[in-house]
Amino acid sequence: MNRIKTPNVAGKFYTSIKAELLETLEKFKSNHKSDYNYFSRAIIVPHAGYMFSGQLAFDGFCRLDKNVKNIFIIAPTHHKSVNNLALANYDEWETPLGKVSVNKNIQEEIISQFGCEYSDKAFAEEHAIEVQIPFIQFNYKDIKIIPILVGNDDVEKTLRIIKYYYVNPQNAFVISSDLSHFLKEAEAKKIDTLTARMIEEKNMQGFRFEQACGAVPICALTEFANQKNFSLIRIGLTNSAKATGDNSKVVGYGSWFLFEGEKNEFIEKNFSPKIIDIVKKTINAKLSGKTEINITNYMPYPPILDSDGACFVTLEENNILRGCIGSVIAHSPLIIDLIKNAYNAAFADPRFAPLSREEFEQISISVSLLSIPNLIKFEDEQDLLEQINPFVDGIIIKDKQKQALYLPSVWEQLPDKKLFLNSLKQKAGFAPNYFSKTIEAYRFKTNYIKENNFEK
Repeated sequence: MNRIKTPNVAGKFYTSIKAELLETLEKFKSNHKSDYNYFSRAIIVPHAGYMFSGQLAFDGFCRLDKNVKNIFIIAPTHHKSVNNLALANYDEWETPLGKVSVNKNIQEEIISQFGCEYSDKAFAEEHAIEVQIPFIQFNYKDIKIIPILVGNDDVEKTLRIIKYYYVNPQNAFVISSDLSHFLKEAEAKKIDTLTARMIEEKNMQGFRFEQACGAVPICALTEFANQKNFSLIRIGLTNSAKATGDNSKVVGYGSWFLFEGEKNEFIEKNFSPKIIDIVKKTINAKLSGKTEINITNYMPYPPILDSDGACFVTLEENNILRGCIGSVIAHSPLIIDLIKNAYNAAFADPRFAPLSREEFEQISISVSLLSIPNLIKFEDEQDLLEQINPFVDGIIIKDKQKQALYLPSVWEQLPDKKLFLNSLKQKAGFAPNYFSKTIEAYRFKTNYIKENNFEK
């Protein structure tokens, strides 16, 4: 006889009436708007009541691969602490939409290979798994689930499970987590923005568990992305005040999907025309007499542009440089950095007079999206030269409060590594033959977006 996990938060976190639940999910579907055309095998989605975070969770599930056969739902516990990863010894989970089967073979394998345990008590009052199941039932006809609850010290074990089962393209992962809890909205936004930055930069150093109730599985998926050189792409950030109007004690929500590549690669592939359009709108706004640029004038734009990014904006007229300004380190949302650098390249590059309307009609625009710079360790100048990859690496050098940067595009003018480095030294204010034990060098890569006869 099958053991069935009956719902315990139906009627609380979501309606217990099938017709009403289907109507709610259909409403989420009709409200779903996405700039993304990519299907992932791992998502992070919130697990609050549907009135608070249901739309954002649904938007996350819309990015989950529809061809998978097994979905791991990995969530924190809210009512009973566990000292190990816990699985529920049920054959099926039930919601008002019906029953969904558990992949018992995978569960038994997890028990034997990873030393996890069955603990039905941990699931008895838990909502973080259950609220995800109606989304799965709505989007999949033939699917099995593997519900997992994690304790506070299980990042490494959770990471091992993700790595082991991700190899099979039939497996997908849902990380169930809300963000900050019960802060004033302004403080919640500040904390949630920090959390988003850490997730998107794949750097969880200093991450505090109060930043997200599902901190353990979030950290595990983020480290998996880091090891595989994948990226976590933002779907959206919001909080409960949007639903309640009460900004005194809010809960934060966020959603991301895993992209099997670099974030800037994703932006270049999907949003190059949008990037160029933002640069043009910025320059045109100034030429039209606007003294203040409001970000709402650029909406709608994809949520990925709200994640931190660094870029250079380059303007050329008849293949001759007409302005180039940029940021080395990501310190603000990419859309803000793009607007600022577009304005400065056109009107505040000290090498050129401000751009005129007549010149605007003639210029070509390119944007370089910079990766996070990585320190190059070297013994001497020859060692440094041997490690530099021509036509691939952008290089930064720093010493004695002086620094300079060359984008990878500079290799077209300086293809010799020695001449490239000597010229970069001169740009920083050093002699071409300068070298010291304290000089530092960093490499970065760029994704290069160039205007392709887009309409001005």
